[in-house]
Amino acid sequence: MGHAHDVIDGLRGPTRSLRQAAPQAWEGFTKLHDAAVTDGVLSARTKELMALAIAVVKACDGCIAYHAKAAARQGATPEEVAEALSVALLMDGGTATVYGPRAWAAFEEFAAPVAVASGSSAPAYPRPGENGT
Repeated sequence: MGHAHDVIDGLRGPTRSLRQAAPQAWEGFTKLHDAAVTDGVLSARTKELMALAIAVVKACDGCIAYHAKAAARQGATPEEVAEALSVALLMDGGTATVYGPRAWAAFEEFAAPVAVASGSSAPAYPRPGENGT
């Protein structure tokens, strides 16, 4: 499929195994994750954009893949992602010139199925308010 899909696929087995080895810690992390990224004063989409920018600054390919996927699912637009990644560049400098493009490519990879589902040959990104977002 693509690099970001491969990253997530590569983490699936080891993550499952570690979750089984330390279930209480992972249950706590899952609850924290769910509470942190749910709609609140900030939308879930905004929170995923924040997480994506932080993933770039932390230079975490797995985090980039997961949060790019979540941002696409939450209806983030290319313009929103580009601005979020610009903030990561501001805050992190050189490292963000490597991981920012990785995040951009991951977002495009996960947003592309929206175009396929709509029957369009051009990228079609869900806009806020569409697809239940």
